[in-house]
Amino acid sequence: MSPQTIFWRRLDHEGHDCCRLKRHANGWCLEGVALFLHEARPTCLRYVVQCDDQWCTREATVLGWVGEDELSLSIIHTDADGWLLNDVAQSLPDGLVDLDLGFTPATNTIALRRLALGVGEGRRAPAAYLAFPELRLDLLEQDYRRLAQHRYAYSAPRFSYEAVLMVTDEGFVTSYPGLWEACAGLKVRPLRGR
Repeated sequence: MSPQTIFWRRLDHEGHDCCRLKRHANGWCLEGVALFLHEARPTCLRYVVQCDDQWCTREATVLGWVGEDELSLSIIHTDADGWLLNDVAQSLPDGLVDLDLGFTPATNTIALRRLALGVGEGRRAPAAYLAFPELRLDLLEQDYRRLAQHRYAYSAPRFSYEAVLMVTDEGFVTSYPGLWEACAGLKVRPLRGR
């Protein structure tokens, strides 16, 4: 199966993100590159997130730079339901299966695919959240409610953020009001599997 791709424009700062979603033998892989300015410093972050067949995050890497500072992060969701950031155990509640990278809309795809909500259904989807630029893992409470085939009500109380997200069949967000939008001319083919 061929990978599915998307290209976003950042709305709150100068920046873009290019991401692809691939199926592999043991699950799914999201990989991409986010390019943006952070405090007037050019930033380039390459990310790879591996999920199992049920869309539970197994591990992730983030490599790149912020201005002149190099960045290399390894995130692991352990078999004991814990989270490691560069091999250091993180203080997070049990039961978190999603990872949200705070600098890209790509990881919303993980929760949307895992929840597989029907129209009218809603669920909480707390995640291990990589805060940027702090580069620490925190709890991110978030809620999704499917309003229509491609529309979800989304809230993240930590940021006092509520909006209606537009998404593709694959779960890529195409409209993330005030934060991200997919660039015009996007062509996405259907993806087989869950």
